[in-house]
Amino acid sequence: MKKIALILFLIPTILIHASNISYEISTPEPHTHYYNVKMTVTDYQKDYFDIQMPVWSPGSYLVREFAKSVEGLESKTNNKTIKSEKINKNTWRIHSNKSNNVVINYKVYAFELSVRTSFVDASHAYFNGTSIFMYINELKNTPHDLKIIPFKDWKKISTSLPKVEGKEFQYQAPNYDILVDSPVEIGNQETFDFTASGVIHHVAMYGKGNYDIEKLKVDMSKIVKACTDVFGENPNKEYTFIIHNLTNGSGGLEHLSSTTLQVNRWTYEGSRYKGFLSLVAHEYFHLWNVKRVRPVELGPFDYNSENYTSLLWVMEGFTSYYDELLLYRAGVYSEKEIINKFQGTISRIENQPGNKVQPVAHASFDAWIKAYRPNENSYNTTVSYYPKGAIVANMLDLMIINSTKGKKNLDQVMQYLYSEFYKKQDRGFTSSEMKSALEKVSGLNMDDFFKKYINGTETFDYSTLFGYAGLSVETTVNKDPSLGISESNNKIRRVNRGSSAYVGGLNVNDEILAIDGYRVNGNINDFIDAKKVGDNVKLLISRDNIIQTMTFPLLEKGTTSYFIFNDTDKRNNIHQKWLSQK
Repeated sequence: MKKIALILFLIPTILIHASNISYEISTPEPHTHYYNVKMTVTDYQKDYFDIQMPVWSPGSYLVREFAKSVEGLESKTNNKTIKSEKINKNTWRIHSNKSNNVVINYKVYAFELSVRTSFVDASHAYFNGTSIFMYINELKNTPHDLKIIPFKDWKKISTSLPKVEGKEFQYQAPNYDILVDSPVEIGNQETFDFTASGVIHHVAMYGKGNYDIEKLKVDMSKIVKACTDVFGENPNKEYTFIIHNLTNGSGGLEHLSSTTLQVNRWTYEGSRYKGFLSLVAHEYFHLWNVKRVRPVELGPFDYNSENYTSLLWVMEGFTSYYDELLLYRAGVYSEKEIINKFQGTISRIENQPGNKVQPVAHASFDAWIKAYRPNENSYNTTVSYYPKGAIVANMLDLMIINSTKGKKNLDQVMQYLYSEFYKKQDRGFTSSEMKSALEKVSGLNMDDFFKKYINGTETFDYSTLFGYAGLSVETTVNKDPSLGISESNNKIRRVNRGSSAYVGGLNVNDEILAIDGYRVNGNINDFIDAKKVGDNVKLLISRDNIIQTMTFPLLEKGTTSYFIFNDTDKRNNIHQKWLSQK
């Protein structure tokens, strides 16, 4: 019988080094959604030692309590059970009695298919190490071995982990951080390779979809080159894309030498395909910006608690700016399309009430308690550091180009951060060092900028800043009447601050039954559009199943739309430096 190789594309190989910790992972009954994990600790002779499960996954700033999915933990030495006890929410104490070989077995329930968690069912297995592998804090910086035993019908493994030379299905990470920063896909996924910027890229496609492999090779190569050109070099020799084609996608998550993307399976045509390429650009750009260029707080990681930083507006916001700009540089977007993207982001953020409440630096710091835990009032009190940070990056890019007379742009800031802090000093940077980097490249004093726009909530002078590049900005205010709510099936999900509903006293979860004596059947706007600003509106609502009537005047919608016009007669070297297709 012909032997089928499990790894059908290249994976870096290494010579094995002695490890104190090794893992064996298997899924003998994948339909039950369990991983079996065997953790072996050797030559670590202590009366006892503690093993811990991370509470979060780097790149996703929320405590997820992965220990909640662990069950059946037991430990043995010389095939005899030894005492193990849980001493806090994510820590187990192993009473090893100075044994030089301790085997710990446990199960992990995994049925959440997102880019930041782990999953297994009858069709495939996918895991992020932070939700699977426990660690010993004192040994985090030593090599960690991994052996994978795939389910009998599965033939492929996709991961960026280096394969141990001469050892089938075995890998070794130089430390725990690399181990858990290398997601693994196991199953029968379709795989292909392409080379771009001197780097071999492996792509694993799980799930059916309308993708065209040859087209993906061409377009993903363009994205890789555009990203690499910003920094001048690519630090990887090989890189792995794990792509899940699903009914509902959940975005992407960056890793040092790989990424996982989850998208709708029919996303590979038309405008949705450009959205997919933008996601590719976003996560690929992160292999520099976040994984190597990073705030000092984001590494070495504390896996036991939140890792606060006020710089996510740089890490995610700048990346969100580049994931659109680089599609223009790669020839995916036209100039009209990229300008429309910029004006759309500005209009969306400037019309969100929370934009005038929460500075973008505060949004970064509070990601742990606000961004990933939104409620019905979040729209009124918070702003996302993704689009707001992208606007900041856009404005800084124009400012730098203008102040240097077209000689420099935001690329030089990214290059400086990469060279100075990652390559020379091998560390992250502080908020003050980020400010100094911007000042160094631009020649501008950034005190006022940070006070107004990073630690404050003032509105940019868009006309002046876009005017540097010969563009005109016009605004229009929507003076039509509006309730100012977001609803589903006539049930209120959000009330916008300052709107008619907000002033009039409507609440989230109120159900609108009738307007002006007429029953509402999913046509609320039909009633409102027929009125004028200042007219009273009479609503029959159900609040906690108590019927009541409310009457209040309609206010104008008051939202502002921003339009950016490109006057070819005003094009200059600043425009060329900003929107040049390299």
